[in-house]
Amino acid sequence: MGWDGIWRSRLVSPRCESLEHLCLSAKRMRWLPAHGSTDCDYDPLPLGEHSRQEVARRAGVDPDYIDRLTELGILRPGPGGAFSHGDARRARWVHSLEEAGVPLDEMAAAVREGALSFSFLDAAAFDRFTEVSSTTFKELSARTGIPLDHLKVIREAVGFAEPRLEDHVREYELAVVPAIELQLSKGFRPVVIERWLRVCADSLHRIAETETDLWHTEVELPFLEGGMTESEMLEAQADLGSEMAPLMEQALLAIWHGQQEHAWSKNHVENVETALEKADLFSRLHRPPAMSFLDITGYTRLTEERGDEAAADLAGELAILVRRCSQEHGGQPVKWLGDGVMFFFPDPGQGAVSALEMVAGVASQSLPPARVGIHAGPVVFQEGDYFGRTVNIAARIADYARPGEVVVSQEVVEAAEGTDVTFTEIGPVELKRVSGTLRPHTARRRD
Repeated sequence: MGWDGIWRSRLVSPRCESLEHLCLSAKRMRWLPAHGSTDCDYDPLPLGEHSRQEVARRAGVDPDYIDRLTELGILRPGPGGAFSHGDARRARWVHSLEEAGVPLDEMAAAVREGALSFSFLDAAAFDRFTEVSSTTFKELSARTGIPLDHLKVIREAVGFAEPRLEDHVREYELAVVPAIELQLSKGFRPVVIERWLRVCADSLHRIAETETDLWHTEVELPFLEGGMTESEMLEAQADLGSEMAPLMEQALLAIWHGQQEHAWSKNHVENVETALEKADLFSRLHRPPAMSFLDITGYTRLTEERGDEAAADLAGELAILVRRCSQEHGGQPVKWLGDGVMFFFPDPGQGAVSALEMVAGVASQSLPPARVGIHAGPVVFQEGDYFGRTVNIAARIADYARPGEVVVSQEVVEAAEGTDVTFTEIGPVELKRVSGTLRPHTARRRD
């Protein structure tokens, strides 16, 4: 649990240890972003009823498996033997459960007895879950000119095994292809595209897991505790999911756009500052403010190991410590950042004093040692946050510092006269995403 979540309980995914839990786990992914329509020419699938062969293709199973599910009563085709979108989902999810070790005959018996139902998969909430297209990875690579290794990353980034050439591409994977085509055509490096895909997948995975646990504790369990049977609960939660999902997607997209504006604004400020500096128009302040980053490596892992209650207590103590140490020296915490905190100090010297006290205080609480990086210079303040090269350099210095160290830039040293802190120059160093060399110093309290 990072510091950005110190007032939230850690959510743990449910474990499937029985038929009941396995069946429940099969439908606990409902708030993924909708795949929407794709304008690419890669085998869009028509709406409407499907034949035995078509529903098998869409589910990624053999037609004989569709026959088996029909015989068992799990699938019930309509007039003329036509199947629905829900049938394709039922076939795919039941097959996944069987692959996970749940006996198919037992599932069928539970359905016949009314103890289990898969009819909830007809709900609109599940329309967002894409199906299997008729296009293979090999065919897609030949059609688009995208190397197979790049296409495979799409599936691997989501957490699935590397696909084979003859494996069929899912619809959501097809929706990603146009973006990759454009990026490659504009000269984007494949390694950068791969990193983007993996970051997207990892971040959305965390969101989906958190929503899944939220849904279980706030929707499914209350329904069951209210007296519903498993089948009744499955139907009720699916109806609510159909109502809730569009609003959750709207909220998710709004937050993402807000994050984009924040990141793009930060990048724009740094570009403007760089342009002014190159034109020799970037004036230095006599006593500039300072930005400070405190990082506790391994804090998230430690809190997870100690459990929720202990982690919450520890996080509360740390919040009090860093807030007190910063405010006593005229600074303020700006925001929590996973394993650390960003601070603003009007006086760089007092920022160094505060950092030394925080490092000592963290050590006294038997935590992994903290490290701090500080840089002084002009900053841009917008909507409660700070931007600019000063912020970026301070963060890079914090990354460079070793555990237990407070490392500051030359600008902090020059503005820290009159404090009881001594500085020892490390020497010229080059830091990632920082142009030129810096002259960082370690800070210590004067004996």
